[in-house]
Amino acid sequence: MNATLIGIIIAVVVIVGIAYGVSFVFRRRNNERLDLLEERKEALFDLPIVDEIDDVKKMHLVGQSQNTFREWNQKWTDISTTSFADLESQIFEIEHMNDTFRLLKAQNAIETANAQIDYMEGEVEDIRAGLKQLRESEERNSLAVQEALDIYEDLKQRLQDEKDQYGVAASEMEKLLLNIEIEFTQFVTLNTTGDPVEARKVLTKAEEDTFILKGKMDRIPSLVAGLTTDYPAQIEEIQAGHKQLLEQKFVFPESDIEPRIFHVRGQIDDAKADLEKTDLDVVEEITSNIEEDIDALYNIMEREIAARTYVQQNATQVVSYIDHARTNNRKLLIELDHISQSYTLNNNELGRARGYQTEIEELDKQQTIMNAQLEDNKVAFSVAKQFFVDSYKVLDDIEAQQVQISEDIKQLRAGEKVAQKRVDEFEFKLRNIKRYVEKQRLPGLPSDYLEFFFVASDRVEQLATELNKIRINMDEINKLVKYCQEDVEILQTKTNEMIDYVALAEQMMQYANRYRHNNPVIAAAIEKSLSYFTKEYRYKAALDEIGTALDQVEPGAFQRIESFYYNHRELA
Repeated sequence: MNATLIGIIIAVVVIVGIAYGVSFVFRRRNNERLDLLEERKEALFDLPIVDEIDDVKKMHLVGQSQNTFREWNQKWTDISTTSFADLESQIFEIEHMNDTFRLLKAQNAIETANAQIDYMEGEVEDIRAGLKQLRESEERNSLAVQEALDIYEDLKQRLQDEKDQYGVAASEMEKLLLNIEIEFTQFVTLNTTGDPVEARKVLTKAEEDTFILKGKMDRIPSLVAGLTTDYPAQIEEIQAGHKQLLEQKFVFPESDIEPRIFHVRGQIDDAKADLEKTDLDVVEEITSNIEEDIDALYNIMEREIAARTYVQQNATQVVSYIDHARTNNRKLLIELDHISQSYTLNNNELGRARGYQTEIEELDKQQTIMNAQLEDNKVAFSVAKQFFVDSYKVLDDIEAQQVQISEDIKQLRAGEKVAQKRVDEFEFKLRNIKRYVEKQRLPGLPSDYLEFFFVASDRVEQLATELNKIRINMDEINKLVKYCQEDVEILQTKTNEMIDYVALAEQMMQYANRYRHNNPVIAAAIEKSLSYFTKEYRYKAALDEIGTALDQVEPGAFQRIESFYYNHRELA
């Protein structure tokens, strides 16, 4: 009994010891987590968020920025008061639970406190990010406002220092500057009195008006310079130049130069009126038209001045060119008359040359009239220049045609010599062909071959006859030369083919004789082939007859004999 009791007591002591050990471990672990929780709380509390709020507050935000700032500020107030106080209470309560060994409850409370500080850290991070965005945005806005103010001050100074450059638009610029100044003043007043929404509207309008005014002031000086100095000076120069040219007896095709000058002056006055109202788009459109009109008037006078120089340099040259063309044409007509006695002119060379003569005389007549008008100052130099330019083109074309005709008639003599030489060649080739055929000692000649031989001979004879005429037609002769060339080439081919047929037919019949006594087909073919050969002079028919029969008896023999013949034709 005593032993049992002792055992129980020992077991209880052991259990109590274990329980104490476990509770000691849990309590220590809770204390460690409480320390971490305390560190996070202190770190969060030590963030410089109050300073950041003060920095943004000093910026005097307006409008939506001010509303956003208030929201972030209120959120920080809630966290720094209520949330921090709640967290402090939770930590104190957890410490009490841990000290009284309510360890599991303390552990759960620590989890809740960690979740609370997680939420607080996230909120604080959002607040700081929002404050940073506000600060950067406001800094950008401040820079934009400052930029607009700097531009405004610069424009105001420019108008004071360079008022003359703005001409009639200066008073309107002063009004616009005053309006912008009033808008900036309204902005400051509204912002100071706490009406941020209306202040932002006024500021936006002031900025827009500032940049619009800058754009206008950048454009106006060049417009003023053009309307008050450049264009009037140019139009005066044009009017004086026109008057001076008229005094020098210049004639202008345009009869409306003075009205056009008057029109430009009116455009200048209209543009000034629109400039005074600062309607710059209209002013720029008018000035563009003014510049085009002034350029056109300058071009008219420059054209006539340049044309006078051209006319003075070319008036006598055109006369000389006409005389040169007339002389060449006279020589060409004489040459054509002479050549036409020996050659037929097929391209109307005489008619064309007479036509050139008419053109030259008409051009000479027009040139005489033009020179008279120039001497009497009745024609514009530009008109005379164009007449001379056109005259050069006509004379150049006439000369090119004259040269071409001259070259063509030279070719007639050359062509005759060539044709005469070709006649000799054709006759020589025909004699050679005839001798070659006679040398073969054939039984006779096929009728179609003889017919073509006589056709070729007659054509060559016709060519010789044409060349012997007193007045020859080279077009006809050249055609005959071409036909003769073709005829002789064809005749040479027909001759070669006929001789080949003869030689092959003879060889085929000689080879076929080995089968003559034993093969009736070969015997009949030989007889028929000999008849074609010796009586009708149809050498190709003789070859086809014996060759076909021979292939029936000995396939491939025809091709073998034919190949040998063409490969060793020199032995035939």
